[in-house]
Amino acid sequence: MTPREKREFPEQTQARESVWDYPRPPKVEPTTKRIRVQFAGEVVADTQRAMRVLETSHPPVYYIPRADLRADLLLADSPRTFCEFKGLASYWTLRVRDKLSANAAWSYERPSPGYEAISGHLAFYVARVDACFVNDERVQAQPGEFYGGWMTSEVIGPFKGKPGSARW
Repeated sequence: MTPREKREFPEQTQARESVWDYPRPPKVEPTTKRIRVQFAGEVVADTQRAMRVLETSHPPVYYIPRADLRADLLLADSPRTFCEFKGLASYWTLRVRDKLSANAAWSYERPSPGYEAISGHLAFYVARVDACFVNDERVQAQPGEFYGGWMTSEVIGPFKGKPGSARW
């Protein structure tokens, strides 16, 4: 950030990442940031051992180890999708008492070579749970129904998923 930008936006003290600097194919990296997911009054996941997947034009996606989430609240679902990089994705429905969120999370049970670090981890759609946090910042959902990126003040776009971005 230039000195001029610091004067104009003094509240921005952290470095910001452009999603256009993220690689393609995507990169997987560990993070020690606290990642939390809440649904129907329950903390579904809470970890400082997540894996962060960075892909051009997408906000980061956080993959949470099964040991740090409430597996008793998850039901395997039947849809499957294929990612050209990570492989075949499985989906999970959240159930807390009488509240359901279909396909709220996904995982790569046997990811493609190079993505083994996310095996045994689940990622959550921000829009399909009540709240997600990176450290203490509440996350916004990446635009569009298909994408699962977590938008924070740390990342800048434009982000894939907005109308007209399908061919980016």
